[in-house]
Amino acid sequence: MPPFTALLHTNNDALRLGRTLEMLLPCSEILIVDHHSSDATLRIAREYGARIVMVDSALTAGLYLEFARNHWTFCIQPGESITETLQSTLFEWNTLAHEDVAGRGYSVFVREQATDMNWHRLPEPETRLIQRNWNHWRGNLPAAKPSATVLEGELLRFAQP
Repeated sequence: MPPFTALLHTNNDALRLGRTLEMLLPCSEILIVDHHSSDATLRIAREYGARIVMVDSALTAGLYLEFARNHWTFCIQPGESITETLQSTLFEWNTLAHEDVAGRGYSVFVREQATDMNWHRLPEPETRLIQRNWNHWRGNLPAAKPSATVLEGELLRFAQP
C-alpha cells in the first residue's frame, strides 16, 4: 500500500480548514505548510493530527515536497474538500501498486461554488496527486498535466468559509 501525504498551504484559514481536513482520511499524513497564521489555524490543524512546518522564506513549491514523509503527495487548499466518491477512490488507490510514468500524476475534476451559490464544474481536471520528484508548478499547486490519469470523484472548492 503506497501511503501518501496531504499537503496544504495555510495563512489564517481557521474558518475553512476543518472542512478540508475532515475528509482526508485516506491520507497517512497531513502536512500543513503555514505562512505566518495569526488566527486559530494551527490549533485546528493540530486537532486533526497535522504536522506543521512554519515557513520563514519563500521556497519554490517543489521544495515543500521534501517535508512530506511519503513518496506520493495529494495537494489541496484550505477551502476545498473532497467528495465521498473521491475519498473512496483515494482509499482504493491507496491499496494498489502505482508507477507514475514520466511524472504524469493523477488529476481530479473540480466543482467551484460561484458567488450565486450554484456549483460549476471546471472544464479541465487539475493535477493534485503527485510523486516527490514533481517539477511542474502553478503557485503552490501542481501544474496541470494532460497525461495525468483522472481519478473518480470531485474536489469541491467553496466560495465562503
